[in-house]
Amino acid sequence: MGRGPSIRWASCPWSNRFAKLTHAPSTPGLSLRVSRAEGPLTQRWREVPVEPHGATRLGISFRPLQAEGLGLEPRATLNALLEHPYSTIRLAALWNRMEPESNGFDPSHLDWQVEAAERAGKQVIVAVGAVKNFGYPEFFVPEHHLPTPLPEGTLVSEASHPELLEAAIEFVGRVVERYRGHDSVVAWQVEHEAVDPLGVEHSWRLATGFVKREIAEVRRLDPRRPILLNGFLPMSWPVAAQQRWRTRDQGDSLALAEEAAEIIGVDFYPCHALGAAAGFTAYMNSGRPGWPARARRMVERAAARGRRLMISEGQAEPWEAVTTPPSPRGRAMTSCPPERVIENYNRCLALARELGGALDSYLFWGAEYWILRQHTGDGSYLGAFERILAAN
Repeated sequence: MGRGPSIRWASCPWSNRFAKLTHAPSTPGLSLRVSRAEGPLTQRWREVPVEPHGATRLGISFRPLQAEGLGLEPRATLNALLEHPYSTIRLAALWNRMEPESNGFDPSHLDWQVEAAERAGKQVIVAVGAVKNFGYPEFFVPEHHLPTPLPEGTLVSEASHPELLEAAIEFVGRVVERYRGHDSVVAWQVEHEAVDPLGVEHSWRLATGFVKREIAEVRRLDPRRPILLNGFLPMSWPVAAQQRWRTRDQGDSLALAEEAAEIIGVDFYPCHALGAAAGFTAYMNSGRPGWPARARRMVERAAARGRRLMISEGQAEPWEAVTTPPSPRGRAMTSCPPERVIENYNRCLALARELGGALDSYLFWGAEYWILRQHTGDGSYLGAFERILAAN
């Protein structure tokens, strides 16, 4: 799930209500919590019990653009992350980086990542895009394929944007042809949260028919590898209600994943900021151990149908009210202190075990942030990750 824009509630008409909330108790029914955005960095991550991962494959997603945004060198960051003994890494084919000019195709942006992962003995999931891909801003269409912005509040379909669809299919095909000969590649991800609105900035969505055309092209070119579709799982009823309303005409990305993919990917963020003002932040915080009924049904259906279920993004970095996660020295952000890396993982493994199913994989989201913290003298996020890897 991509970060939204920098949000300051002081400029928002809700700011007066927010100011009142900072002096009021939380509302359990809404999963709304108001607190200071940062607190002391503790050693609690060393003490939290860790669920053994068993047959569940562990891994990360890597975002070179996020590494750059954090002031890190992408190649050095990836090499540092590849030293750890997990099995799987997800890498993104970013359309505007791999086709910077019309009628061109430059795979070097992704080649070096795949090659580094292979040298480290990792399995690779390639997210082929095309329109949407993981990593903010989640939208990577080259300007030469989109002379005017996509219209807000509409479905982007074959009928409305036939040239964009044909260009997307051509790009997806090039990516598959480029990497299908690599034994390290174990799955293709088509689009990212494929038919949901793009973050909080935009209200346009891809039509299911648009995405299914891309899926058909990937299957035509490589029928033996599974396809992953992922979607954001709302952990509170207000977020679930909003998502249901915005996607009511064709269903959301998780519904499409259950229908059309061999691997159903769940993007799991139990705590994220809504906005900040006067030193306080409002969070949607589903910190309680329970799960939405939809998640429980999804696990049961996946097991019954022989589908593979994975956590495609398990929150392991802060999601605050700004695009780039803050990293105060000697402090931890409320949305995801280092112990939460373990607690979020435990919660997912426990649900699968409780319902008699199994998670195929769990990919931690935020690995670049761990390297940033390590560079500033805080090894707790990487330490939490290492504890999980060692628990089996």
